Amino acid sequence: MVREITAAWQADELGPAKVVFLRPMPRMAAVVVIDNVTLGPAIGGVRMTPTVSVAEVARLARAMTLKNAAAGLPHGGGKSGIYLAPSMDGAPREREMRAFARAIEQLTDYIPGPDMGTDESCMAAVHDEIGRAVGLPAVLGGIPLDELGATGHGLACCADALAADKVLELDGARVVVQGFGAVGAHAARFLAERGARVIAVSDVLGATYRASGLDVPALLDAKRAGEPVGSFRGGVRCERDDILWLECEILVPAAGPDVLTAHNAGRVRARTVLQGANIPATAEAERILHQRGVLCVPDIIANAGGVICAAVEQRGGGRAQAFGTIEEKIRANTAELLDRLAAADVAPREAATAMALDRLRTAAAYRRHF
Repeated sequence: MVREITAAWQADELGPAKVVFLRPMPRMAAVVVIDNVTLGPAIGGVRMTPTVSVAEVARLARAMTLKNAAAGLPHGGGKSGIYLAPSMDGAPREREMRAFARAIEQLTDYIPGPDMGTDESCMAAVHDEIGRAVGLPAVLGGIPLDELGATGHGLACCADALAADKVLELDGARVVVQGFGAVGAHAARFLAERGARVIAVSDVLGATYRASGLDVPALLDAKRAGEPVGSFRGGVRCERDDILWLECEILVPAAGPDVLTAHNAGRVRARTVLQGANIPATAEAERILHQRGVLCVPDIIANAGGVICAAVEQRGGGRAQAFGTIEEKIRANTAELLDRLAAADVAPREAATAMALDRLRTAAAYRRHF
């Protein structure tokens, strides 16, 4: 049975503009939250998991509103969630994605993209049905952001900006990556290329650790071969979540939401947290980290590479333009965030949100008012 959908979100002056509940096909339920379209049509991923909730989708949609505004993109924020268990044989969910596409056809102010549980093949099916999606396969004119590592590239650009401001030294910096998937694996690769020392990574099954640094290219080869990171022969197997508490210069939580909470934020021994996943820390966790002097760069700044790439794709740009734009925008936004933190005693989330709200309010002045 499909779980019951309950309405659980908070509205304010920003949105949400629309919350739409869908039954695309029997035994399948979905929700779309279009949070805000002040800057333009909303871009946001399609999350397909058996546990996604309306509240989670609403939080993610708001994060996209702020992320797109902070990045200076002409897009609002949205998100969708499909309540569906993974297929037992790993087969693509083409039939379900086509049904979902037809269900959102009339929501023309929402442009879907890939997210947890969906990929470029899913977006190809959506685009084939309604002509509206980003994160498409390259053969269809898309920029496959997960394959190329757009979000991971953005995280590395954020680290570059921190290094340029003397917040950290990248050469030799110890890095821990929680979630060695589409975001985390590329973040590890790009950071290692900059001289950082990736000492631990995890996936859903376990983790591996090596104090002197893991061989990231070999890890990537093992991942492509389907080997769990816990079985990697170049490191020591350890419990999946134990790596979150390792002493390091950079921690990249790049898995699911709310990994860092009020109950465990005090255990974090990283100097800097770069949020690779969307909403990987609760508000309480971020406050605790700030009070402890840990710089926690919010998702709306650090992991905006994916949506920047999607916006470039939407306008017909290519890989080189996308990666150049990611570097330009994330480095500039990280620098602005640091300037705001130096000018006022505020937490990083508060400063990043203020950046986004400034741009939203400026854009709102050009909109019709009733």
